[in-house]
Amino acid sequence: MAFWSSTSVFTSKVPRKILFMFTLSLSVTYLFYSLMSCYNSLQFPLQENYVYQGRLVTEETTFVTLREKLYSTSSGEYTASRSTAAASTARDHAGAEQQGAAEWIRTQASPTRSAAAASYRTTALEREHQEFSTTDSELRVNSTSDYGEKKLPQAIIIGVKKGGTRALLEALRVHPDVRAVGNEPHFFDRNYEKGLDWYRDLMPSTLEGQITMEKTPSYFVTNHAPKRIHSMARDIKLIIVVRNPVTRAISDYTQTLSKKPEIPTFEVLAFKNRTLGLIDASWSALRIGIYALHLESWMQYFPLSQMHFVSGERLIVDPAGEMAKVQDFLGLKRIVTDKHFYFNKTKGFPCLKKPEDSSTPRCLGKSKGRTHPKIDPDVIRRLHKFYKPFNMMFYQMTGQNFEWELQEDGESRGSQDS
Repeated sequence: MAFWSSTSVFTSKVPRKILFMFTLSLSVTYLFYSLMSCYNSLQFPLQENYVYQGRLVTEETTFVTLREKLYSTSSGEYTASRSTAAASTARDHAGAEQQGAAEWIRTQASPTRSAAAASYRTTALEREHQEFSTTDSELRVNSTSDYGEKKLPQAIIIGVKKGGTRALLEALRVHPDVRAVGNEPHFFDRNYEKGLDWYRDLMPSTLEGQITMEKTPSYFVTNHAPKRIHSMARDIKLIIVVRNPVTRAISDYTQTLSKKPEIPTFEVLAFKNRTLGLIDASWSALRIGIYALHLESWMQYFPLSQMHFVSGERLIVDPAGEMAKVQDFLGLKRIVTDKHFYFNKTKGFPCLKKPEDSSTPRCLGKSKGRTHPKIDPDVIRRLHKFYKPFNMMFYQMTGQNFEWELQEDGESRGSQDS
């Protein structure tokens, strides 16, 4: 009773307007803090998402601008006309000779060799595997990238060993729309059991419009490689760098000799019986050069329109001309031109440089440009005679004349390694 009496006294002394304003201010203050609490809970996720999206847009825009800058500074004078390969017809009298040569190489029995050559032969394959095998970590060194996604290759340099494949790959890597693995994956000949996911993981990341590539020259002479590559991608583009098979064989031997000085001489390995003039085509250095035999396997799975043949000789004397054809074949803008090459007289090879850069041109490693050992001219002559029918078959199959018969005297004088 006392409480209600005191309250009535208080309300009677305080004006009702002041009491109303006081109550209203308390209500507004409570509402304000409630709204602030809700706002803070909603604000931070939205702000974080905004910053993330802005970062993505900024990075993508920056990279596209960089690619446009590369085009504008490197393209030079671009001509869209494609160079057409000059088709040549083989000599009429060579038909029977070619057919006989093909039959001979397919039915050749195991050779009888000298003791030194036989001893070398038993370990040659094992050595070759050790020389060119690479670990997973080594493969991934040159396939690290920051943007895009990893894809299976759209183009592969499949051959040939000692033909100039490394020079071609390095020139292609100058192009901003080409991303390639530096080391040779050997997926379709040695690592196929590891699966396509393993293979894809080796590839560098690419953006839209860029081409993923790799090179493994041993694919060209691996029997099951055509079928395996076809099962991965039927529309893949294949590049084959070919070279005078006699020069290529000597270059192959020179590379092995630099690592194994104790091997028999080239002349000993090249013949079953030198007195009778019997060439040993089972020796890998010689067998690789029978291009028509290996190409026949690839043509069972791929049309010629998906293959491009690069002349190893022209790649040295006219690298820009050969690169123009390769870029056309790959559907690329002609970015890599003569401004990117400088001929090194000491090595006997062109070196790469940036057109706007005055620094020292970048040449291939010490393993390139070795001087070939001097070979008996009679051996050179016999090898040219041996390869001639196979070369004619290859010219017919590709529609290109590489004119290797005009180079018969060059090897005996000592050429450069490739």
